[in-house]
Amino acid sequence: MKTLYLDCGMGAAGDMLTAALLELMDDPEAVIAELNSIGIPDVQFVAEKTEKCGITGTHMHVVINGEEEDEHMHDHHHDHADMDVHEHVHMHEEEHDHEHHHDHDHDHEHHHDHDHEHHHDHEHGHGHSHSHASMHGIEHIVKDHMHLPQEVQDSVLAVYKLIAEAESEVHGVSVDNIHFHEVGTMDAVADITAVCYLMHKLHPDQVLASPVHVGKGTVRCAHGILPVPAPATALILKGVPIYSRDEINGELCTPTGAALLKTFVSEFRTMPIMSVDRIGYGMGKKDFPIANCVRAMLGETEDRQEPVYELNCNVDDMTAEEIAYATNAILTGGAREVFTTSVHMKKNRPGTLITVICTADTRAEMVKLIFKYTTTLGIRETADNRYTLERKIVKVNTEFGEIRRKDSFGYGSSKSKYEYEDLAAIAEENNCSVAEVRSRIIKGE
Repeated sequence: MKTLYLDCGMGAAGDMLTAALLELMDDPEAVIAELNSIGIPDVQFVAEKTEKCGITGTHMHVVINGEEEDEHMHDHHHDHADMDVHEHVHMHEEEHDHEHHHDHDHDHEHHHDHDHEHHHDHEHGHGHSHSHASMHGIEHIVKDHMHLPQEVQDSVLAVYKLIAEAESEVHGVSVDNIHFHEVGTMDAVADITAVCYLMHKLHPDQVLASPVHVGKGTVRCAHGILPVPAPATALILKGVPIYSRDEINGELCTPTGAALLKTFVSEFRTMPIMSVDRIGYGMGKKDFPIANCVRAMLGETEDRQEPVYELNCNVDDMTAEEIAYATNAILTGGAREVFTTSVHMKKNRPGTLITVICTADTRAEMVKLIFKYTTTLGIRETADNRYTLERKIVKVNTEFGEIRRKDSFGYGSSKSKYEYEDLAAIAEENNCSVAEVRSRIIKGE
């Protein structure tokens, strides 16, 4: 199975992910030319070879109107050369005329390195008038200005939606009232679009990543001093294994990096058994005792197989209601599967075989639950191997609104299935059958 594994031991940001993926390409220079022909307004990509802790990799520069992106920004010292939502996302106020003339002093010390002390003192003095862009504006840029496959467009907007939803929750305003500064928009669009485009070109069967090092300490932004990970980043990374280390102080994972990982990575775990074909290093600017990079590895993994345990017991003195309650309690308690089979037992009694599938780490708990909720006096155990397809939940826009779809792939097969709960809710709302809802969605694909 073609697998992309991302080592996020020094966090993640859009520029670092872009550079790491670029190094996996057959002809990186040709791919840079493709990125520059996409049509991101006023943006050019420039790749630079650099070294960290003796490792050679690529640092990605985003040039806006002929200037390096960090020449535009406020005096905040980023760990990554990436759009930082803390500064570039603001709540819309009705009295704003969307022509913000910032009469501040700018010393052009925008070190997009792993320092992330966002000194958002608004002391920048170019005569730019910063208009704002909403999610609607982002959609306009992506759909009307860029030359992208539909799949890439959808991925870019999905990433932005994650960021906007996180900022919306942090600031307590609706997504419609979240606005991005124009300059922040362009370098962010560049980073996000580049990663989505390169993922489309690589087209791995699965994307895995390590737990994410988020850094530690605090970050200073326009709203004050915030803890690391910043609130928006923490929200985006809900459900993702994250950690910090004492020897690295600062913010390592930006909101953009977090949203890109959340969009593409199907599982955060240690590296699987893998035959690696290519390795790419995407570098940040700042130097640390640990190489400041995202490492991407592309190769083949073994077919997906996991050891499981099958626990069986027979009962002939439980009612149907009692069995239903027991199986639900065991499933809720952490079993992978629970099912029953009608059997013929001793003394010519009809009975029920209860089968519980579980993993090694939940086996002891499952035994306790079976004894607790059933009348059995004994449990049989069998160790098995289970072959599974990779699974990923994606959100699809339909005539009924957004609906979840489970995509499964592996062993030369691929399958898709819309989530029953979503179909049932739509069917009830529209007074029709689940089959009709599914049919209409498929026709609209």
